[in-house]
Amino acid sequence: MKEFIAIFKNELYKTAKRPRTYIGFGVILFICLTLQAAFYNDGKEILSFFTNQIDNLFNVHGNVLNGNLICFLLLQTLIVQMPLLVALVTGDSVSGETASGTIRFLLATPASRSKIILAKWLSGLCYTLLLLGLLGFMALVVSKWIFGSGDLMALNSEALTIIRGDDINWRWAAAFVIAFLSLAVVASLGQMISCFIDNSITPIVSVMAIIIIFTIIGMFDLPSFDLIRPLLFTTHMISWKSLFEDPIPFSDIYFSCIVLIIHIVAFLSISIFYFNRKDILT
Repeated sequence: MKEFIAIFKNELYKTAKRPRTYIGFGVILFICLTLQAAFYNDGKEILSFFTNQIDNLFNVHGNVLNGNLICFLLLQTLIVQMPLLVALVTGDSVSGETASGTIRFLLATPASRSKIILAKWLSGLCYTLLLLGLLGFMALVVSKWIFGSGDLMALNSEALTIIRGDDINWRWAAAFVIAFLSLAVVASLGQMISCFIDNSITPIVSVMAIIIIFTIIGMFDLPSFDLIRPLLFTTHMISWKSLFEDPIPFSDIYFSCIVLIIHIVAFLSISIFYFNRKDILT
């Protein structure tokens, strides 16, 4: 156990030392602050046009442009870029060291190869959690501080739903849990591909290519894709939005979480299986 903790701490140190690790944090800060400033200056004018169209259908009270709405919009915007930010760090966790030759020094330690992969995987999850934590702080806490709180007017593909302000905090907590599971799939996929390839760039590009292909398949409502679509992890990465529907489709959300967890376990298992049999010393 001590050797595993030592390797895990070393992986955290290596992650913190790499300059690309901080690209994701910078991107999140920049996008959040830029959009918050834009909505602070122009948001009321944009929303006034929309609310005028629904005044005859809904009795709109209070501050519509509030922190909950800004957080909802920021999540929809950044959730598309987050997989790339995660893949930038986790995509070469193994291949980068294989290419540089430092993986041989790591294999010289008493720790087994399985523990090495687990340590790298946990390090990637810690980075993912910190990245998501920063997004949650900027999108929710800072937005509420700037715009105040209030009811959320959530627009999805089927309807407009009004979520009361006193019934929303638990939804945000659950939404970020689902978002973490989604990004954990990306981190696990990146590490798995990194075990198969011996250069730094290809695994990162491969992860993004897979996500793009799966997303395109999920976009087209064709009978040929009906059997494939529920099995793709990209189909379930946006299931957090279902938490802001009324009534909440809990069965669909549970199914999405199970699919995401299965992908995480499968990608990690493949990584351990292949890395244990990979010839790195030649």
